[in-house]
Amino acid sequence: MTPVVATVGTTHPYAATGMLLDLTALAALGVRPVAVVAGVSAQDAGRVLARRAVDPATIAAQFDALAAAGVAACAVGALLDPASVAAVAAGLARLGAPAFADPVIAASGGDRLADDATIAAIRVDLLPRCALVAPNLHEAALLAGRPLRSLADVHAALPALLALGPHAVLVTGGHLDGDPCDVLADGERVVELRAPRLPYELRGTGSLLVAAIAAHVARGASLARAVDDARTFVRERIAAGVPFAGMRVAF
Repeated sequence: MTPVVATVGTTHPYAATGMLLDLTALAALGVRPVAVVAGVSAQDAGRVLARRAVDPATIAAQFDALAAAGVAACAVGALLDPASVAAVAAGLARLGAPAFADPVIAASGGDRLADDATIAAIRVDLLPRCALVAPNLHEAALLAGRPLRSLADVHAALPALLALGPHAVLVTGGHLDGDPCDVLADGERVVELRAPRLPYELRGTGSLLVAAIAAHVARGASLARAVDDARTFVRERIAAGVPFAGMRVAF
């Protein structure tokens, strides 16, 4: 039977990132995608034109509708207000599948998607429900409440990030100087995951990473193996990206 993975988050009109990209990525990874729409955005290559969270009752109903789907894992992306964060956290608890979160705070153009109250809700309500949270350097700094400018800063922030409740943290290192180094920590071990920097930019790498981790876990991989395989998948998509509407996209 094909494993089922739910993507939970916010739409992007071009499917360049977020849950609409997840649907394509999950299918490419050999699992059956299902979805909970928690927010709608209007974005182009450079700006967020509008954004609106879905009301909590509708989010809850979508989770309830998936009760018979046999969801094996969830990939969680951008959430737009505290009420939708709380509704998603409650829905994940009812669904019972492991959740892997890309805590999106700003769009690639720099416009904020999550305000301070929403970040606080992510810290309090969502992260304790997560098997893994995968912030980039900026997102990790906001979640940890401290500036992160170096690999040493990342290591120093790991206890604060784990104290927020996720079973594991993967801080992605694409914004560090030099070749990127991702750092995976689960409270028992800390592993640095290095790779040469590819000479391309790509929208949606955080979405791709978390969707791929969820897909590999749903197919029976350990978390460490799922992270390794997901990083390989993201690098493949970065190398194979295509231009579209002023962006470079994965598919």
